[in-house]
Amino acid sequence: MAGRFITLEGGEGSGKSTQAKRLGAALEAKGHAVLVTREPGGSLGAEEIRGLLVNGAPGRWDALTETLLVYAARADHVGRTIGPALLADRWVICDRFTDSTYAYQGAGRGLARETIRRIDSVVLDDFKPDLTLMLDLDVEAGLKRAASRGKAESRFENFDRDFHERLRQAFLEIAKRNPDRCVLIDGGQDEDAVAAAIWAAVARRFGL
Repeated sequence: MAGRFITLEGGEGSGKSTQAKRLGAALEAKGHAVLVTREPGGSLGAEEIRGLLVNGAPGRWDALTETLLVYAARADHVGRTIGPALLADRWVICDRFTDSTYAYQGAGRGLARETIRRIDSVVLDDFKPDLTLMLDLDVEAGLKRAASRGKAESRFENFDRDFHERLRQAFLEIAKRNPDRCVLIDGGQDEDAVAAAIWAAVARRFGL
């Protein structure tokens, strides 16, 4: 079977990283070759850029500079990691992708959607996931979970509450606008229930 590209999206503390690993393990148990990766990051160059984005003060970058850094990392990630894996018929599961840019740098930081779209078109040429799992969680609960991980890579967590509320609404709106690609998952459930909902969505979409 040809490779598939699945992304997990959501705000801080929504459980994406944990669920990406669980989904990868479930697919491997079904005999599929799987790559679990993340953004920003996922390749040597992109991981170096990640450090610039997730550390430091919230105002370290303006919205446009931040977006250009994100897409520099994404270009390297797609070219060196995601693309080759898909060509090798692997299933790629990615913790964040372009939806996060529209949410964080767009709705969160105020960069015009059209500006992001134009950058995305140049960098990715309309490359999109086959399925996006949108994990929705109350902002307060998500930030509490995120804080429990410690202070490392906490730049975005340190933006104000209104920023995080805008993120949540942006992700919900993206899911509503793209029903053929996105499936909304209740991230407030316990970990096993979230994993079951994700597997049901993946199995339904791909006939597993």
